Amino acid sequence: MQTTVAVVNGPGQDFELVDVELDEPREGEVLVRIVATGLCHTDITMRSFLPAEMFPNVFGHEGTGVVEQVGPGVTSVSPGDHVVLSFRSCQACAACHAGNPAYCEQTLLLNYMGMRIDGSTTMSRDGSPVFGSFFGQSSFGRHALVGAECCVVVDPALDLTRLAPFGCGYQTGVGTVLNVLQPGEADSLVVYGAGAVGLAAVAAAAATGVGTVVAVDLQAARLAEAERLGATPLDATGLDPESVVQAVRDLTGGGASYAIDTTAVPAVVKQGMQALGSRGTLVALGLGAEEYPIDATDLLQGGKRLMSSLEGDSDPQVMVPRMIGMRAEGALDLDPLVTTYDFADINTAVADVLAASVVKPVLVW
Repeated sequence: MQTTVAVVNGPGQDFELVDVELDEPREGEVLVRIVATGLCHTDITMRSFLPAEMFPNVFGHEGTGVVEQVGPGVTSVSPGDHVVLSFRSCQACAACHAGNPAYCEQTLLLNYMGMRIDGSTTMSRDGSPVFGSFFGQSSFGRHALVGAECCVVVDPALDLTRLAPFGCGYQTGVGTVLNVLQPGEADSLVVYGAGAVGLAAVAAAAATGVGTVVAVDLQAARLAEAERLGATPLDATGLDPESVVQAVRDLTGGGASYAIDTTAVPAVVKQGMQALGSRGTLVALGLGAEEYPIDATDLLQGGKRLMSSLEGDSDPQVMVPRMIGMRAEGALDLDPLVTTYDFADINTAVADVLAASVVKPVLVW
């Protein structure tokens, strides 16, 4: 079938709406009519990260929509189902069987290589391949051909526009708190970067009764959202690194139990580690840095840990419904973070993200 997608024709280029040919669903695949897709920093970063031979390429990995057709062997979803789309996993390796699909042994092939495992692409244009299958979906289009395991079926009464970020950004922030760190009432959590991932982490921590939650950022509007969600805001504008570290230590009673970095700014990660208390843990979530400098003396004296997490160690089939339940209870009030854009305005949305004038853009058809 023919459909419209937002394609990137070469490294670092803008998105362009074009028509492509989309395959019929094959074994294990599902055709979804996209209603809305969240725009994530990863979609922007990957435009410049991938080699030239992997273009043209269609990104998008926070899609929501309605199932129109299923391929052979698909029993988990049916035409007419409303779905939130998340990352793809093989469902067969040791990590998947252990309930850790974010660490699937086939993650690279299934989510980042732009094609099916057999080397074919799901899209073409004028007879030439168009790379896609990004996070198993490439949902920057009117339609997406996705892996069945990407689909989380949701109540059709729910607003799919507001649920789009649940497939990745919110899941990463919430999952890092609930699955990875699991802080308690006596603990403190500091979140560096009050974007969509960071604010989702703040909301999850506040909802589960973490004793002290601090959000560090440079943007007053984002800090105001963090405060609304239950965090103590710390504006780092104009502060030198030592002052930031001291301010965090003061707010957390001598050092944070846990920290989450969403900025991928090496200096911020170093400060975050220095501001941890004894045996504290920092989880680095941001994408873009090549390396992080660590104060070795501080690390060795404090028994501290620096680690990462993919998708908040989440199984989307478990975490997405859990988050939707928390949202229904009023414990995950992230809807105000969303700003909607028509898909034709995707480059405006990108510019607004880079200017930090919006928290979570969602593209709608």
